[in-house]
Amino acid sequence: MTALVTFDIPDTITGTPEDVRLGRRMIEAWQRDGIYQVAIRPEQQGVVADAYAASRSFFSRPLADKSRHVSELSYSGYVASGEEVTDGIQDGSEIFTVTKDVPLDDSRVAENWPCHGPVPWPDETYRHAINAYMEQSGDLGERILRLTALGLGQDIDAFTRLTDDGWHHMRVLRFPAASATTDRGIGAHTDYGLLVIATQDEAGQALYIRPPIEGERRNRNWLPEESAAGVYEDDDRWTYVPPVPHTFTVFPGDLFQFITGGTLLSTPHKVKLADRERYAFAYFHEPSFQAAARPLDTTDDSEVLHYGSHFTSMFLRCYPDRVTTRRIHAEDRLSVLDKLREEATARP
Repeated sequence: MTALVTFDIPDTITGTPEDVRLGRRMIEAWQRDGIYQVAIRPEQQGVVADAYAASRSFFSRPLADKSRHVSELSYSGYVASGEEVTDGIQDGSEIFTVTKDVPLDDSRVAENWPCHGPVPWPDETYRHAINAYMEQSGDLGERILRLTALGLGQDIDAFTRLTDDGWHHMRVLRFPAASATTDRGIGAHTDYGLLVIATQDEAGQALYIRPPIEGERRNRNWLPEESAAGVYEDDDRWTYVPPVPHTFTVFPGDLFQFITGGTLLSTPHKVKLADRERYAFAYFHEPSFQAAARPLDTTDDSEVLHYGSHFTSMFLRCYPDRVTTRRIHAEDRLSVLDKLREEATARP
């Protein structure tokens, strides 16, 4: 593919004509390429470097040590290579997932809300480095959402209203070098949320995305009878995304496709293993767990997506044997989720 468009996002978005024009250009890039880049400023680069250094330190630990850092309440913590499944096939990625860090004395934990609990941090250094990275990414995510709303001709807060107390989370990914038997890192999929902000190290040879293709149907991943996992996996119309120093890559997830009625399509992507070890971060800027998302410009109350139910469903699908999944089923936490969904979708 030709070089991705790189944007410099202003510190403040107020709805000026310049903001609207920038938002339209960002949308055009998504509609053409499925992805764009955002410049990482010099003052942000230290936070990114610290997060990478802390992650490399964690993943260098023995497997027995890493495997102790798993939450039974949330899907946060260590994920061994092969534990994550895409379209029924094991992925090669090794992961530390950070979901919302909810303390044990929080009322939502006491009431058995699924996916709620503390992050099993391996140490304070790692907690500090990743939280700083997520805070920086979250600020960027809010500005991108405002620009996107303006570019679509919507109220500036059309999307950020959903992200108040957002269920922002992150996956720190380590990929081993390719072997003689496999180069599969992560199978083809779309991400289930609103906005993906990612970085990759300099190893390259790995990230592929599928841009919008005229006439090609994109599965509605939020419906139980449809899945984007593995779709077009072996088709030849994938484009390689080379690593560019000091940039984030940004693309829409399933919720953008749902909310915009397909004006913005969730971007399929997959990862191959490179000829050496590789690291990447995927930060997800999300609605609150209790957010009820509806398509823009509709008053049809039947078209509503409860984010917490969608999140839980996707993780149950990806981790059918994880201890968190077993506990959700054993303690009937899905009935709690049903009540939460009823409460959220009944609100005006």
